[in-house]
Amino acid sequence: MNPAAPRKGFVPKPKALNCPSCGSQIELRALGAAAGVICSYCSSTIDATNPQLQIIGRWQAAMTIEPAIPLGSRGKLKGVLWETIGFQQRGINVEGTNYFWREYVLWNPYQGFRYLSEYDNHWNFVTPLQSLPSDSGPSKVFAGESYRQFQTARAYTWFVVGEFPWMVQVGEAVDTADYVNPPKMLSSESTGNEVAWSQGEYMLGTDIWQTFQVKTPCPPPIGVYSNQPSPYAGRVRKAWLFYGAMCALLFFLMVFFAILAPSKTVLNKSYVVNPASAGEKSFVSDIFTLEGKNDNVQVGLNADIANQWVYFSMALINEETGQAFDFGREVSYYSGSDSDGSWTEGGRTDDVLLPNIPGGRYYLRIEPETDPAVAGGLTSSIPFRVHIIRGIPYYLRYFLGMFLLLIPPIWTSIRAAAFEGKRWAESDTSGSTSSSSSSEDDE
Repeated sequence: MNPAAPRKGFVPKPKALNCPSCGSQIELRALGAAAGVICSYCSSTIDATNPQLQIIGRWQAAMTIEPAIPLGSRGKLKGVLWETIGFQQRGINVEGTNYFWREYVLWNPYQGFRYLSEYDNHWNFVTPLQSLPSDSGPSKVFAGESYRQFQTARAYTWFVVGEFPWMVQVGEAVDTADYVNPPKMLSSESTGNEVAWSQGEYMLGTDIWQTFQVKTPCPPPIGVYSNQPSPYAGRVRKAWLFYGAMCALLFFLMVFFAILAPSKTVLNKSYVVNPASAGEKSFVSDIFTLEGKNDNVQVGLNADIANQWVYFSMALINEETGQAFDFGREVSYYSGSDSDGSWTEGGRTDDVLLPNIPGGRYYLRIEPETDPAVAGGLTSSIPFRVHIIRGIPYYLRYFLGMFLLLIPPIWTSIRAAAFEGKRWAESDTSGSTSSSSSSEDDE
């Protein structure tokens, strides 16, 4: 082992030099790798590749920006120990408004350069690409993943300090393009015929603060960033899959209990009532048996009426205990014609479902009621049929359950769409919210 070589995982100490412009001390941390260094005192740009530290540009800072992560801070990201050696603030102008973001240069003598990018407290760990992405319409494809075009702009450098692997200067302008596939992003920067590509991966600010042991409180992120992973990624698909599974289960239970339901007819008899006649009109049916402990009973009515109504006051009475279950139903049917053609209203049939009726011997008390004048003018009697079934399948509860189960997936879908809407509202392309959302939901 060469004793002069730095040990693995150990970042060499910076070399102290003096700025040839103001004489202030400059610490070169990436000596031999950095191309340019900006003096933090006089903002002169110095050629770090020249042994004489030649000044290649001077800029009197109109503002001083303090990096949130102090230069010289060290921390481990992606299993590698990095040191912050450079900082710049960049920005774009959109319709007269400036939008700024900040970039940190990370250095490791074995891994080279990486970058941290921050906008509105959203962070990305940026790695330069050694190979180019391929085109797929408006999207880019890299490492088998598709990235959708998000934004293009012309970016300017507003403030710089520290060491950089290129000759960075204030006022430097590049054309940028971003393509997103949360939590990743592809970015290109072009100047003339030269294009550089990088890949960013979204990181939480709290993780950055902890890694570099920043003493100040970590500010929360603002809004939704272009490659910020959606908290609903995958949840929409899972919610709908769960809904489908529960509907399948409810359908199975519905069929299962429908097969087990006795659906036994216990009374099916025709009667005739004359509403115009005087005297008591109520009567009782024959006695019938309801088997089982507790089950529903359906009472169906079919009245042969035309342009009139009949109201049936009824009671299902237990012959042995005298317990009565009172209910009433109306059957009405009207028809005719007018300038719009023929019309009908109501129907000749109706039914009622009585739940949880105990088993035993029962009879039905029936008291029909109608308008005597109308009835007398049309017919002297009204034939009707009573059809009683014990234990019919009850489907409403299953369909109600399917309806209520719709609420969680619909709510999750709405929230996911709202999140994606906020993301793509910041895009200057025709990015489709639905397409980006579906790509995340497939994860």
